[in-house]
Amino acid sequence: MRELQSFEKHLENAIDWFWNFMPNLILAIVIFVVGLWIVRFINKMVHRFFDKKDYDPTLESFLQSFISIALKVLLFVVVITQLGVKSSSLVAMVGAAGLAIGLALQGSLANFAGGVLLLIFKPFKVGDWISAQGLEGTVKQISIFSTKLNTFGNQVAIIPNGQLSNGSIVNYNMEDTRRDKFDVGISYGSNIKEAKDILLQICAESADILTEPAPEVYVGALGDSSVDLTLRFWAKNDVFWPAHFYVIEETKMRFDKAGIEIPFPQRVVHSVD
Repeated sequence: MRELQSFEKHLENAIDWFWNFMPNLILAIVIFVVGLWIVRFINKMVHRFFDKKDYDPTLESFLQSFISIALKVLLFVVVITQLGVKSSSLVAMVGAAGLAIGLALQGSLANFAGGVLLLIFKPFKVGDWISAQGLEGTVKQISIFSTKLNTFGNQVAIIPNGQLSNGSIVNYNMEDTRRDKFDVGISYGSNIKEAKDILLQICAESADILTEPAPEVYVGALGDSSVDLTLRFWAKNDVFWPAHFYVIEETKMRFDKAGIEIPFPQRVVHSVD
């Protein structure tokens, strides 16, 4: 009988607590829903603000990610406080949780720190073509924890900022111009001077190849079956690849026309009857 009375008393207390807690719970849900809407609205306003201003796209992407996460954390704190968690208890809980999360997410914190370093030192920006961590592509987005690249085949590669900031980065767009190196072999019986003149003439006739610094061509090596010529020329970044492929195609056609042989491996098969 006593156990039944004790159970009924606990049940009444639980029901009373639930009804007393219900207003806070409902208000917390309302705050959460309205808060999410406000966060989305602020994110849209921030996005529009950056669209109207001529800011660095790298800074835009990073700040938008940071503002979004900061607002969601603030919303979480407000909701928890509305549910009855005291500020002192919340601070202690956040501190303990922060320590545990920090130990568990050391990699994420390193990625965040890496993102800050990328933002400060700016080894590249959105739109640059870079090579890093064994990947190459155009920088599509720099967020708080990672950087997205669009590779040559239009795949999206995601590199953690921690690895990116601590590794080697080659930025192909940091300078306005690039130098290309083109190697081609000619037979030992071909005229070296004529071949060099043809290569320089190809460069002179191309509007994409710069005249200053002037193109250079020299004998790079004496191979087993060819004299290897090396051509070096400069071009602006936006026309670098058209110039590169133009030189290759023109070299083949003009060497053929001039009777200059480009050696290639051949296999001779003898049959015994």
